[in-house]
Amino acid sequence: MEFRVAYRRTMPGLLLSGFILAVAGCQSGDALKVGNDAATPPAEKVKQSDLLGFCPPVSLREGTAYFNNYAKGGQDDPEKLIYQSSIADVTRTCKRNNGMVAITVAVAGKVVPGPAATGSSLTMPIRVAVVQGSAVVYSELHKHQVTLSPGAPATQFVFNDPNISIAESDLRSIRIYAGYDEGPPKKQTAAAE
Repeated sequence: MEFRVAYRRTMPGLLLSGFILAVAGCQSGDALKVGNDAATPPAEKVKQSDLLGFCPPVSLREGTAYFNNYAKGGQDDPEKLIYQSSIADVTRTCKRNNGMVAITVAVAGKVVPGPAATGSSLTMPIRVAVVQGSAVVYSELHKHQVTLSPGAPATQFVFNDPNISIAESDLRSIRIYAGYDEGPPKKQTAAAE
């Protein structure tokens, strides 16, 4: 008699658990891939050499972590500030292949709109440079587009430069820099007398 009571109590629970596991199994893995997801290639595997190998650090040069953009003729006027942006972190990844190392540099930061902000899109000048000794072996100025969220006090951004390729034998002799680059200072024109 006790066996029948225990059987009646546990059997529905076991059946329900089995059903839940079966449904979960059908929904995981490749069973439900449709549309563009079905054609997505598998993620590239990380090699042990990439994990254990040296990857040169990225750093910010002094004065390149902040960038202020002002309305025309309003340089350094707080009321004419369009936006202020700052870089919070820089990092990199390295992937080795046939004696070469492909380096991707990433920059993360935030943008705060100023009193003169207009529109929802802006362009930030981000430079990535690779220096070996006193020689610049890679330098690229990127015009990174950021969309400001309407009404948000700040917007975060992430920028990637995946275009650096260095010989593995030269890796320990290089330095990588990332930061804002406004270009050369604008020439001041003398006022006509």
